Amino acid sequence: MTRILYTGNRNASSWAFRAWLALREQNIEFKEVIVDIRRPQRWQNLAEIGKFSPPAAVPVLVDDDSVIYDSVAIMEYANELGDGSLLPQDLKLRAQARSLVAWQHSTLGKVCACLSFESAFYKKKKQLTANEIHDAKWIYSLWEQYLTKNLGEYLFGDFSLADITILPTVLRLKSHLPVPDDFPHVIIWMDKLINRPHVQEWLSEAYKLDPIYCEGYYSS
Repeated sequence: MTRILYTGNRNASSWAFRAWLALREQNIEFKEVIVDIRRPQRWQNLAEIGKFSPPAAVPVLVDDDSVIYDSVAIMEYANELGDGSLLPQDLKLRAQARSLVAWQHSTLGKVCACLSFESAFYKKKKQLTANEIHDAKWIYSLWEQYLTKNLGEYLFGDFSLADITILPTVLRLKSHLPVPDDFPHVIIWMDKLINRPHVQEWLSEAYKLDPIYCEGYYSS
């Protein structure tokens, strides 16, 4: 058996982080190949990925003769290959969890867009605008609602793909705006989420790397 996950730089590749974490949380064995996605080598390196994966992007999982690309597909595959615990058993909760995953995958990243995943690892953080503070608190309030309604340690009770998918957003927002006391469940949830052993494994490596600065971060 040959199972290879192609990921990116620990402090830049948020989607690869999600795929990697889903596999690790399900105790699935795989070999990891880290692709340097910094400019200018990014384009040549991703072109090599494009030789066997149409999107020419990371993450991509090669499992024997199967090529599985896109982080959501890899996370779903990891859940099914494992014990299936990363999605709620209840039909409606499972659909809601998938809704949150889909939202993050489509447009949630546009909220506080200048606060990239890379910026979570900057030692010197920018001053947030009033709009960014407002939007971050709005996201915190939504997470508080999920946690209050579902009465568990995580967004849908037990740890799920929803928590994994949201994690990079948690890191980029929390590193710029500590969660106000108005959202007590969010504070507890974030602490549990960030301190999961596999999350800490990835982050401990990410914080050791030289920052990857995004254009316009300090001027936005």
